Amino acid sequence: MCLLDRNKLAWTVRGDPVKVARKLSAITNSQDDKGVLVGNWSGSYHGGKSPLDWVGSVAILNEYFKTKQPVRFGQCWVFSGVLTTLCRALGIPARSVTNFASAHDCDGSISIDSFWSESGEPIEELNSDSVWNFHVWNDVWMARPDLPSGYGGWQAIDATPQEASDGVYCCGPASLEAIRRGEVNMPYDTPFIFAEVNADRVNWELNEVDETHNVGVERRSVGMRISTKLPKGQSGSIEHFCYDIQREDVTRMYKYEEGSNEERSAVLQANQNSTKKGLYDEGRKSDVEFELVDKETVPFGNDFEILLKIKNTSKEERTISGCISTSSIHYTGVPANKIKTVELNAENVQATSEKVISVKVTFNEYLPQLVEQCHMKMSCMCRVLETKHTYVHQDTFRLLKPDILIKAPATGKIGQLIKANVSFTNPLPCTLTHCTLTVEGPGLQEPSVLKQSIVESKQTFMTTIEFLPRKVGVKELVVAFNSRELAMVEGSCEITVIA
Repeated sequence: MCLLDRNKLAWTVRGDPVKVARKLSAITNSQDDKGVLVGNWSGSYHGGKSPLDWVGSVAILNEYFKTKQPVRFGQCWVFSGVLTTLCRALGIPARSVTNFASAHDCDGSISIDSFWSESGEPIEELNSDSVWNFHVWNDVWMARPDLPSGYGGWQAIDATPQEASDGVYCCGPASLEAIRRGEVNMPYDTPFIFAEVNADRVNWELNEVDETHNVGVERRSVGMRISTKLPKGQSGSIEHFCYDIQREDVTRMYKYEEGSNEERSAVLQANQNSTKKGLYDEGRKSDVEFELVDKETVPFGNDFEILLKIKNTSKEERTISGCISTSSIHYTGVPANKIKTVELNAENVQATSEKVISVKVTFNEYLPQLVEQCHMKMSCMCRVLETKHTYVHQDTFRLLKPDILIKAPATGKIGQLIKANVSFTNPLPCTLTHCTLTVEGPGLQEPSVLKQSIVESKQTFMTTIEFLPRKVGVKELVVAFNSRELAMVEGSCEITVIA
């Protein structure tokens, strides 16, 4: 109520959940109204995660209420956690939602536009649109009497300050049904959220006189495995890409099945509002097929290869030129540092034959260029000289760090000492230096940072931590190992504390 008062939300509209939810999405961030949280996306790889990652949303709100000053710092998952608490406190059902490969459309085109030079390299200074590796926002449940029948229920809102809406950094509520159907004319901010989950990636080539032409549309690279937490008492199953049995997939609430007639119709309908025309002119099919082999993860410390498969289906030899590159990126999709670029000059592919081009990237090449969370991007642009056909593709992946193994009793008593053994194996071909161990567990352990000795290559790090539980209930012990060479190696376990 203090937040609503400070931001002068009239009493006459406080019974309208649409207006209240929209205001809450604005005052959760501090961008233009001295709200709860200051955003910060400037952290480096060695800096690890946001300082508020392990601080509960209630603690953040208590700090704000005491000081009446924005709390530093948060990123999207912290904004979402705080907004969930605010909405539930006012009786609005709310849940956090995570969208993987989440698009950020900066110009309202409802497409993610990438610009390339004629030599095949991304022109990053023109690429204002981006695809975040993941982004977290909220769903809230309410009726929508301001919309036609059938558009009530779950609505998307977002407190992370990305783009201004009506001059204010807020977002939503947007009906999930409207998003799914591509009906982006419905309020609020439906075009932006539609693009986050279902935009096509459009590649543009820029020539020497600054003319652009469309060299390819990627239709299946945005909005994947949209997830929330299952309701209490329900559990799912372990999947090959996720070991969290509490995950509920809500992708079909946001979009039809990828590639279906309904999904394509929704994209076409949404793009009627786009300022860029002619995105779906198919043109003549190429007789050379390309595949930049996708990756999901690479073990941190290993060398890896970028593979480009080329198949010439014609009865004549084809000549390929282009460029393959890799770089580090922030989780928001914003480029960080170039790592390696290899030019393809007159690669010949014989008639009705196949060829694989491999680019090796070593640990020593990528380590100095990494930023937080170790996300990477590989890019490829190739041109068939005989037919002038152009192939463009980008893929993001993550370097997978080891998990910390925690061995601790499943139960404990208030005031009785508990010991937990912590270990992990250094996967890097180098020694870890300036090592620390951060330990935290609300009700178990006050936050503490413990200095550790160096860890040699392939050596197993082991230590024992002790703590006295202070509160009854199921508590989570969270441990993170940091060093100059390897940051945020994490692990957690649950301990049930009884009186």
